[in-house]
Amino acid sequence: MENLKLIKQSPLVTLLIIFFSSLNVAIAVGTAGRKLAGEENPFAPKASLIRYWNKEIRNDFEKPSFLLAKASPLSAVDSAVFAKLAAQNSLSTRFPEFCAAAKLLCFTDLGPSLEKHDKDSSFSVYNDKNFTNYGTDRLGGLDSFKNYSLGENIPVDSFRRYSRDSTGHKDRFNNYASEGNVVDQSFNTYGAKATGGTGDFQNYADSVNVPNLRFTSYSDDSNGRGQNFKGYSQNANAGDQSFTSYTKNSNGGPNEFTGYGTSANVIGSGFSGYGQSSNAGKDTFNNYGDDGNNPQNNFRNYGDGGNGAIEGFKSYRDKSNVGDDSFQSYAKNSNAENINFANYGKSFNEGSDKFTGYGQGAKGQTIGFKIYGVNNTFKEYAKEGASFAKYTNVSSRFGNSATMAVSGSFVKKWVEPGKFFRESMLKKGTVMPMPDIRDKMPKRSFLPRAITSKLPFATSKIAQLKQIFHASDNSSMEKIMVNTLEECERAPSQGETKRCVSSVEDMIDFATSVLGRNVVVRTTDNVNGSKKKIMIGSVKGINGGKITQSVSCHQSLFPYLLYYCHSVPTVRVYQADILDPNSKAKINHGVAICHLDTSAWSPTHGAFLSLGSSPGRIEVCHWIFENDMTWAVAD
Repeated sequence: MENLKLIKQSPLVTLLIIFFSSLNVAIAVGTAGRKLAGEENPFAPKASLIRYWNKEIRNDFEKPSFLLAKASPLSAVDSAVFAKLAAQNSLSTRFPEFCAAAKLLCFTDLGPSLEKHDKDSSFSVYNDKNFTNYGTDRLGGLDSFKNYSLGENIPVDSFRRYSRDSTGHKDRFNNYASEGNVVDQSFNTYGAKATGGTGDFQNYADSVNVPNLRFTSYSDDSNGRGQNFKGYSQNANAGDQSFTSYTKNSNGGPNEFTGYGTSANVIGSGFSGYGQSSNAGKDTFNNYGDDGNNPQNNFRNYGDGGNGAIEGFKSYRDKSNVGDDSFQSYAKNSNAENINFANYGKSFNEGSDKFTGYGQGAKGQTIGFKIYGVNNTFKEYAKEGASFAKYTNVSSRFGNSATMAVSGSFVKKWVEPGKFFRESMLKKGTVMPMPDIRDKMPKRSFLPRAITSKLPFATSKIAQLKQIFHASDNSSMEKIMVNTLEECERAPSQGETKRCVSSVEDMIDFATSVLGRNVVVRTTDNVNGSKKKIMIGSVKGINGGKITQSVSCHQSLFPYLLYYCHSVPTVRVYQADILDPNSKAKINHGVAICHLDTSAWSPTHGAFLSLGSSPGRIEVCHWIFENDMTWAVAD
């Protein structure tokens, strides 16, 4: 009591107590503020996700860190701000900031370049550049691009009005955009009205992933300018090349495509108005689309109204797997065109070729098909001046032992060893190849539901999406979004239930709607063992190895992280330790799924090519790749 009395009677002590109490409150408030601004903020997307998980999933298993790591990194404040902008259709006004903060897939906005170059230039180890009016009116000289955009992730380059009205000017692109990921290259009015000179592309977009390469009004109205594409898009994966108004109204310019799209996977090429109304053009396609997997080529108004042109297709789509080619109004109304197809369409598995209005209305043409493939449609075709030699029919094609030899080399090349295997391989001590299970997609994060719920998501809304994500017409981003939206809108296959999900919450909703609330999600632990021989260690069947149902989710390419999830009935799911076959040390813990009913699969599915069977006759197993996952009822 005496001490209390003293304190009460001392103004100095009273002031000190007030000061330190205020300081403690300030420290506490500051700490709380930092928590609110970071991951511990209960209003942040990740914290909200954890609460949702606890509410919807009815078990106490550890939450999957690999999935929670994909939650939006946005802070609570940023999430609220961007959600409001999305509701007001104003998100594009803060697009660069939004893209960086949310960790999205975004292409660089290239500003126009007003640089003038009146002398020879050499560009090495260069990327993300807009060349406008570059080389215009140049007289002679050479511009060289070497190792340009090499190994870049999402390189964006634009060449606009490049070498226009030049005379004798040479352009050389060596190792251009090779080994890149989601490559976007645009050549507009390239070499238009040029006289002489050459454009040389060697190892252009070699070994890239999802290329989108556009040549618009390329060498239009040019005179004697040659173009050479050698090693163009070789070993590329799932992209498109478009040539619009290529060498239209030109005079005497040779164009050569050698090794174009060779060994590529699902590459589409479009030639629209190619060589239209040109004079004495010479186009050669050698080894075009060879050894490819499902190449798609579309020639529209190719050589239409041309005079004295020579077109040669040699070893075109040779030894590829299926594939489709369409020739519409090819050489229509032309004069004295010489067109020769040799070893055309000799694909391993049967593709299709459509010729509509081919050579129709032409005069003095010579059209030859030598050693030509199967499954071809000729509609409104010029009957005169056309010759067919060694046209392959179905019976001779499948009875040829050489074809079977080709199939073996094709399978080894396109169906990676270990990508598909039989259920009997999942036994302790089995040594087998493991495919490359590494994730090739650009790194992205989910968006919070509060934002995605306010964004359009339909092919009918593509104009709005292009505006939000700064996607120009015919750009890579536009094609990426359209392709993914079309796949999401596709009707489900027989017995399939599917949904595209843009958040972990959406994924939880879909998985639990199919499997119930007592579920577990699994993926392979890491990528160790990829592209190597592995040994199977201990194996455990999920749900006791019984036939079950699962929900598998695979990444789709989109500006933000998006998964295509679908129910997979009649499967068995396994977990297996993966060992180094030499040291016997554990290097990975893999998840594999075995599809027991393959009756609805395509006969040309890679699984049947590699395992040597047909739909419905065998089960097919595969590993769950990096960043893919499968949901199943919890044990």
